[in-house]
Amino acid sequence: MPRPTTSFGRVPMTWMNKKAGGFPIYFERGRGNRVWDIDGHEYLDFALGDTGAMAGHSPEPVVAAVRRRVEELGGLTTMLPTEDAEWVAAELTRRFGMDVWSYSLTATDANRWAIRLVRAITGKPKILVNSYCYHGSVDESLIVVGADGEGTSRPGNVGSPVDVTLTSRVAEFNDVDGLERQLAHGDVAAVLMEPALTNIGIVLPEPGYLEAVREITRRHGVLLINDETHTFSAGPGGVTQRDGLEPDVLVIGKAIGGGIPTGSYGLSGELAERVLARRDLDLVDMGGVGGTLAGNPLSVAAMRATLGEVLTDDAFGGMIDTATGFTTGVQKLIDDHELPWAINQLGARAEYRFANPYPRNGTEAAASADGELEDYLHLYLANRGILLTPFHNMALMCPTTTAEDVERHHEVFTEALETLPR
Repeated sequence: MPRPTTSFGRVPMTWMNKKAGGFPIYFERGRGNRVWDIDGHEYLDFALGDTGAMAGHSPEPVVAAVRRRVEELGGLTTMLPTEDAEWVAAELTRRFGMDVWSYSLTATDANRWAIRLVRAITGKPKILVNSYCYHGSVDESLIVVGADGEGTSRPGNVGSPVDVTLTSRVAEFNDVDGLERQLAHGDVAAVLMEPALTNIGIVLPEPGYLEAVREITRRHGVLLINDETHTFSAGPGGVTQRDGLEPDVLVIGKAIGGGIPTGSYGLSGELAERVLARRDLDLVDMGGVGGTLAGNPLSVAAMRATLGEVLTDDAFGGMIDTATGFTTGVQKLIDDHELPWAINQLGARAEYRFANPYPRNGTEAAASADGELEDYLHLYLANRGILLTPFHNMALMCPTTTAEDVERHHEVFTEALETLPR
């Protein structure tokens, strides 16, 4: 394997070192739910770019759209809108219900820009998030509930510009009373949340929780931002469509680009009118809500192909059925081996956690982590051609993942469990 000396951390991004055994697998090629490394080893890919490749690797409609844009039409960065952008916005409205959309290159940027808008409109300084949430590298999200029940910087937070408690408040997921208590301070512009936690295990909302969040935020005059970047796995319109949620802003990211970097945020019509009515806000130049490459023709063409031809309503049905088979099979193996673990499913993705019952909030989920055990299982699977998401025990299904692929995982997982000490 090559050992580059000019890359920070030896890899293009330092998080690529978080691989089983601490030894990154160098990628050569991929197609559908399979990838090959530079030594020619083939893997069943259940990581799928941590949802960035939820459509599968290089789905043909996306490849064709990208090729057409590059080879036939040209103009990859133009600072001009395309017809594809209008189609994508209309499709996102159909799926998620928001009235108007703006584009970015990542969900992190979409979250940052949405945060700037809600602060501008409300005049309030703080954003509330859930403990151990995931909203990319947004500074305001790197806060957790401390031992005293109040917010503190998340462990490992790198170079925060200010004390995160000055910009943010935090409540545990599924904790209605904690949310109410934090919003009572009157300084929160918006609640930024995933409708289910996804990067600390899959922590599902308890019955009535999401409805309570919406009622409480409205009562306190606080806006609600749903980040569906990972929870898009729940269905064609994520949890928002599935559960009939009514956010003021919705953020979606990598999965809708079929592997091409992109992100987007949608606003309700009422909120958009409030923003556009503010003549003192610079929305078209250096006001802090845009980027030169955002909404570029290549990204938007990839989004149209992904949403229109790959991650369709019908495709989600098959992906969710496959994930259900994965979840049922893993739970049976956990039960058969009498392990104190549990597995949760969110549409096309599933994840087991080293706890039973499954954690109900982020702090509990973080406490259930076992890095050594996780690394062992990931390494065992990788050495036998199975890749899980390196950050946690998550498996994602794309349109080409089959029941046979799931059964192969179960065969290897069974072998791994049988090596564990009793």
